Amino acid sequence: GQGMFKTTHFLRVDHSGYVWVTDRGHMQAFKFDSGGKLVMTLGTKGVRGEGPDTFGGPCDVAVAANGDIFVADGHFNSRIVKFDKDGKFIKAWGKRGEGPGEFNVPHTLVIDSRGRLLVGDRSNNRIQVFDQEGRFLDQWTQFGTPSGIYVTPDDTLYVVDYNVQKGVFIGSAKDGSVKYKLDD
Repeated sequence: GQGMFKTTHFLRVDHSGYVWVTDRGHMQAFKFDSGGKLVMTLGTKGVRGEGPDTFGGPCDVAVAANGDIFVADGHFNSRIVKFDKDGKFIKAWGKRGEGPGEFNVPHTLVIDSRGRLLVGDRSNNRIQVFDQEGRFLDQWTQFGTPSGIYVTPDDTLYVVDYNVQKGVFIGSAKDGSVKYKLDD
C-alpha cells in the first residue's frame, strides 16, 4: 500500500482474514488479502459524493457472513452504504440528524453474532442497531461517543470513546449492557 493512500482512517480485519483500509483523503475503501495484495477498491479516487460509487469520508467497514460489505460513510455524508461481496452497490441509508436511522458521524460499525449491524453514531453519542437491510432496531446511549467498536464471537462488545468520556467500555452486544469502563 505504500504511496496509494492520502489520509488513512481505519483498519479492520474481516472474518475471512481480509484487511480493509479506509482512506478519507481519496474517498475510498480498500480490501487486501493477508499477503498485502489489493483485491478490491470501493469508491472513486478523489471524488466526494453520495452516489453508488462515491463516498464523502469513509470511516469503517464491516463484512457480513454472506460477504455483503457495509461502509460507514460518515465524515461528510451521514449514511451507511451496502455492497454485495463483489463490490456491487446494493443500497444506502441514513441522513444527517438525531432521530432513529439518522446520523451525525457514523464512525464505526460491526456485525454481532445475530447478524445485526451496530453503528457507532459518534456525534449523537450512541450506537444504533440495524438489521442488514437498514431497518432500525434499537439504540444504546450508554457507550459514550463511540469512535471504534469491536465485537467478539460471544458478543462481548468493546467501544472506544476518545473524545468525551475517554476510555474503553466493555459490555454486551446481546443486550447493550455495560459491564465496566477502563479509563484512560
